[in-house]
Amino acid sequence: MKIELIPAIDIIGGRCVRLMQGDYERQKVYDEDPVAVALRLETLGFSRLHVVDLDGAKSKHVVNDGILKEITRATRLKVDFGGGVKTSEDMEKVFEAGAQMVTVGSVAVTNPDLLRQWGDRYGADRCILGADVRNGKVAINGWTEDSEQELIPFLRPFVKWGFTNILCTDIDKDGTLQGPAVKLYKEIMNEFPHIHLIASGGISGNADIELLESEGIPAVVFGKAFYEGKINVKGLGL
Repeated sequence: MKIELIPAIDIIGGRCVRLMQGDYERQKVYDEDPVAVALRLETLGFSRLHVVDLDGAKSKHVVNDGILKEITRATRLKVDFGGGVKTSEDMEKVFEAGAQMVTVGSVAVTNPDLLRQWGDRYGADRCILGADVRNGKVAINGWTEDSEQELIPFLRPFVKWGFTNILCTDIDKDGTLQGPAVKLYKEIMNEFPHIHLIASGGISGNADIELLESEGIPAVVFGKAFYEGKINVKGLGL
């Protein structure tokens, strides 16, 4: 497959979990050991990994950098890390723990100039702009709050500043296994054809990934479908 395949590990309380539509009250534990999961993903042939610090997203500061460090030491996976990255100290902590890229969402809404400074300091190519959408508006702080920002206008200045890695999650689809928001992703790509858009939310199996690829979406994140055995890894052509 040409589409970039990015499995996700979401962490709460040191365990690998998935939420339903971003709801912390609807979580399912899939493994007690995120590091073991990362090793298994590497063995299967994946080269990328998306790690989400759900504890950090909720508490508004990075919490699980220790687990991140264990994963980056134990594997050769290219890891991007998101959740709770609010300050320059958080950014330093995550990069020092071995992440090669950092996903930033809430700060992009609340303090865009700070994210622009991080792009200048670390390289915009090492910063993934997290644009998580609910009812057409960008959500922040672990999806616990909705902003008034419409998606396309929100993205426009960041693309102009050189941020080309954009992770977009349709929150209403996340964890539902009901298929990805193809129409939304096509709208984004039509507006910004040169970006590296990472689709997230709703993946139910290989057919959804193939659909995104056929529509020209550059990358996809998936979690629940993998953990529940709905993705045929051999069929991904790793």
